[in-house]
Amino acid sequence: MATTAEPTAQQFPTLIHLAALTHLEGQIRAAKTIQELQFLSVNETRRLIPYDQAFLLGSPGQATDAYCVLNASSVAVVDRDAPMIVWLEQAVQVLRRAENISEQPTPVTEELLPDSLGSGWREFVKGHVFWCPLQHPDETMLGTWWFERDFAWQENDVAIVHRLAGSYAYAWKALSKKEQGWSRKIKKPAWWFLPIVALGALCLPIRISAVAPVKVMAKDPVVVSAPMDGVIADVLVPPNQMVQPGASLFRYEDINLRNQFRVAEKQLAVAHAEHSQAVQAGFSNPQRKADVPLKEVEANLRQTELDYAKEMLDQVEVRASKPGLLLYSDKSDWVGRPVTVGERIMEIADPKQIELRIDLPVADAIVLKEGADAVVFLNALPLESFAAIVIHTSYHAEVLPGDILAYRVTARLAQPDPRVRIGWQGTAKVYGEQGPLGYLLLRRPLTAIRQWVGW
Repeated sequence: MATTAEPTAQQFPTLIHLAALTHLEGQIRAAKTIQELQFLSVNETRRLIPYDQAFLLGSPGQATDAYCVLNASSVAVVDRDAPMIVWLEQAVQVLRRAENISEQPTPVTEELLPDSLGSGWREFVKGHVFWCPLQHPDETMLGTWWFERDFAWQENDVAIVHRLAGSYAYAWKALSKKEQGWSRKIKKPAWWFLPIVALGALCLPIRISAVAPVKVMAKDPVVVSAPMDGVIADVLVPPNQMVQPGASLFRYEDINLRNQFRVAEKQLAVAHAEHSQAVQAGFSNPQRKADVPLKEVEANLRQTELDYAKEMLDQVEVRASKPGLLLYSDKSDWVGRPVTVGERIMEIADPKQIELRIDLPVADAIVLKEGADAVVFLNALPLESFAAIVIHTSYHAEVLPGDILAYRVTARLAQPDPRVRIGWQGTAKVYGEQGPLGYLLLRRPLTAIRQWVGW
C-alpha cells in the first residue's frame, strides 16, 4: 500500500521560505505600476530576508544618469534633502564605478569607500550592508538595492536576494515598456496635430473670473456719531441688539457740563439783578439810566450761555433715532474713551437690508460692469453657495488692512436669504466678460512681464 510522506521538523522552515518566495513572486507579477513594484521591493522582501533598512536606487531618466533614492522601507515619501539620503547617493555613485562590485551582489564595507565618505558611514550605517544590482537578462542595469542589518550576511541570503533581484528587474523592464507603450501608439504625423489642438484649446471662449474676500454689510445704516467732544462714561446697550427709537445708547461724563449749567444759571441771576438795579437807579439818577441797555444786553448774553449749557447737557445721553440692529465693536472699546465731534461710534441697521462688500485685489482686477454675476461662499455655510449681482464698483483702489491695494465692489444677493447675517465673511467669485482661455492662464505672467519691461 502506498503511503504519503509527512514533512519532518527540519523541512518546515524550508517549506515556509518556499511558500513566502512563491507568494512574493506572485505579488511581483501582479504589480500594475512601477511605483507599486518599487514599494514591494523594499518592504515585502523582508518576508524572506531579515533586514533593518532597505533602499532602492535607480536612474530617473537615462540609464547613464546618476542614481537617486527611489524608495525606502517603512517610509511613504523620501526626503531627498535628508543628510543620510545625500550621503547614500554619493556612496552609490562610488560603488557603481568600482569594477569588482558594480554588477555583483556583495557585502559592502567602509574600506570600499573613499576617506571623504568615511565619516558618513560611521554616522549613518548601523551594522552590515549588502549591495545587489537589479540587472535584466538583456544586461540592462535598472537600479540597485542597499540593505542594512545588525548581523552578517550569509550565503543563503545572497542566493535569495540574487533570485529576487532577477524577478524584480524583469518585472520592472516589462512595466516600463507598458507605460511607454501609449506614446508609441501615436503615429509620427499625429504629433504635428498636437500644437493645433493646444492652440485651439487656448482660444476657447470662457468667462473671465476672479476670487476675492467678501463681507456681509448693512445697507444704508444710520450712523451714530459723537454729538460733542467728551469722554464716554457708559454704553447702555450691548452690541448686536435690536433697539427702538428713543432708546438710550450711550452716555457722556457730565460733571463739567452740569457744573457749567449751574454756573450759567447763577450768572444769569446776577445779570438780571444788575439790570433791575440799573432800572430802579435810573429813576432817581439820570446818569445811571444809560447803564440800563448795557445791563440788558449782558443779561441776554448770560441767557444765551445758559441755553447753550442746557443744550449740551441734554446731549449727554445719546438716543436712537430709528429702530434696528445696533452695530459696534465692543463695550470695553468705548467706555472711558475720549471722542471728538462727528467721530463714528455705532450704526443702526435693518437686518433685512444687507449688501455684499467684495475687496478685489488690484493684482486680480478684471473688467466688471453693473449687473455682473458673482457667486458667494460664506464661511458660516461652507456647503452652500449664493448667487449675487454686482451693483457698484469703485473707480479708485483703497489700501486695506495688511497693506493690500484693492477695489471695493458692492453686490447684492440675487435671492434674499434670511439666514445670512450682517458681519459674515467668506469668498466671492466675480465674473467679467468672456475671453480666451489663454488670456486667463497667461494674465498674470503677461502683467508681470509688462511691469518688468515697461510697455
